[in-house]
Amino acid sequence: MSIADLDPADPDPADPPDSGPTAGPPQQLVTDVFARGCTSRAAFEVVTSKWASLALLALGEGGYRFNALRRRVEGVSEKMLSQTLQALERDGMVTRDVVTTIPPRVEYSLTPLGVRVAQRLRALADLLEATAAEGAWSPQVAGDADDGGSDR
Repeated sequence: MSIADLDPADPDPADPPDSGPTAGPPQQLVTDVFARGCTSRAAFEVVTSKWASLALLALGEGGYRFNALRRRVEGVSEKMLSQTLQALERDGMVTRDVVTTIPPRVEYSLTPLGVRVAQRLRALADLLEATAAEGAWSPQVAGDADDGGSDR
């Protein structure tokens, strides 16, 4: 049995049932991203989405106002960027600072956790950009991968 097989809703039959509030410590947090009950899994799903990754990379360059960030991350809709920023804020990677001016101004920036995540994403983006520059992903290679191996 692996940690992924454990379901927090299904108690282990070998464990005695709780006999009240003093029966023992609460269930421990699962910190294995492969496990269904992992507490970091939701954040992992957010960070690895296309728009969140690109937003984190852009915010790694410095703070942005909403529309400037939308221009930086080409192709993202206003609605999708808004949802993405809300999710990143909920997961503690982005802060939303409202400056009380007329008109009000909102600026997004990275938290210390967001900075750490963005640095690792930047390393991955650099690797992928360098690989693309070397011609590793030519249209021919991409076309071969898309045909599902029908030329066997």
